[in-house]
Amino acid sequence: VQLQAYGGGLVQAGGSLKLSCAASGRTFGSLGWFRQVQGKAREFVAAFKWSGSTTRYADSVKGRFTISKDNATNTVYLQMNSLKSEDTAVYYCAARSPYRGGNIWSGSEYDYWGQGTQVTVSS
Repeated sequence: VQLQAYGGGLVQAGGSLKLSCAASGRTFGSLGWFRQVQGKAREFVAAFKWSGSTTRYADSVKGRFTISKDNATNTVYLQMNSLKSEDTAVYYCAARSPYRGGNIWSGSEYDYWGQGTQVTVSS
C-alpha cells in the first residue's frame, strides 16, 4: 500500500492550494486528510467513503476546503481556498480498509498514512 501526498507549499493568506494523494496497493473504504502542527494533536480535516455515500469536513474548514477523487487514477484531492494562517500544518492523507466501520473523521480508524506535505500560510 502506498499513499503519496504532494502539493504543499507556501501561500499568502487568502490564497489557494491543491493537495493530491495518489493511493495504490489495494481497495480502500475511506480516504481522508488530517493535519498536524508540531507539538499539537493531529486534527481531522476532511474525509469521504470511496463509495461517495458520506463526506465530512471539520468545522474549521467547511466552506473553504473541498475533498474530491479521481476514480481512474485513485487520486484524492484537497482543494484549499481562502487559506488562513491557522491552516499552517503538515497535511497527511490516510486510507482505511473497506471493512472498517468506525467514524471516518477519527484518525484511529485509518490503517494507512502518507508521508505528509507541509502547508505554510503567511499572514
